[in-house]
Amino acid sequence: MQLNIYLRDSKLSHPVFKAMSEIALFIINSINEIDVGQVDRFVGELERVYREKRKVLVMGAGRSGLVGKAFAMRLLHLGFNSYVLGETIVPSVREGDLVVAISGSGRTKVIVTAAETAKQVGATVAAITTYPDSPLGRLSDIVVRVPGRTKSSKMDDYFARQILGIHEPLAPLGTLFEDTTMVFLDGVIYSLMARLGIDEEYMRNMHANVEL
Repeated sequence: MQLNIYLRDSKLSHPVFKAMSEIALFIINSINEIDVGQVDRFVGELERVYREKRKVLVMGAGRSGLVGKAFAMRLLHLGFNSYVLGETIVPSVREGDLVVAISGSGRTKVIVTAAETAKQVGATVAAITTYPDSPLGRLSDIVVRVPGRTKSSKMDDYFARQILGIHEPLAPLGTLFEDTTMVFLDGVIYSLMARLGIDEEYMRNMHANVEL
C-alpha cells in the first residue's frame, strides 16, 4: 500500500509540514510491516487480563515512556487495572499479570532488567520493539515488531528509508518508532473497545473528573 500525500505548493517547502507528511507516510506504510498474528496475540492477552481482572504494567524510558503513559491511561478508561512503571502507586506484579515493555532498540537496560524481574514472578511480558532479536525481544512471551528508526540504529536505517519512504533528517533519533507506536496502540484501544463491547460514553465516565 502506498499513500500519496498532496501538499499545497505553499507548504511543500515548509519544514514543519514536510516533516509531518513524511512521518504520516511512514506510519501508513508501517501497517504492511506489522504482523497480524503478533497483534492478535497481544490484543488477546490484553482481553484475558481484563476478563480475569489482572493488572497491566506499562513501561518505557524517555519518549517511549510517554507513549506508554498515554496507552495506560486509555486502558484505565476501558476499565483495566493499569499502571505505569516509576509511579509511586504501582503495586507488586504477580503471576497472571501483564507487563507491556516499549523499547525501540530492545536494549534499554532499565526496561530489560524490569522485564526480567517480571518474568521471574510469573508475569507475561509483551514487548513492542523494532528488534525482536534484541535482549528484550528474546525474553518476552509476546513480541510486536513496530518498525521505526531508533536512537541506536545505524545499519538498518537504509532498509527503513527505502521500504518505508522516510528521509532521515526529518525524524531524528527515535521519533519514527515512538510516533508509530503511539498510533498503533491507539488502534489496539479501538480493537479492545470492539472486543469488550465498550463505547465512548463508558470511557468518558471513566475519565478523570478532577483535573489540574
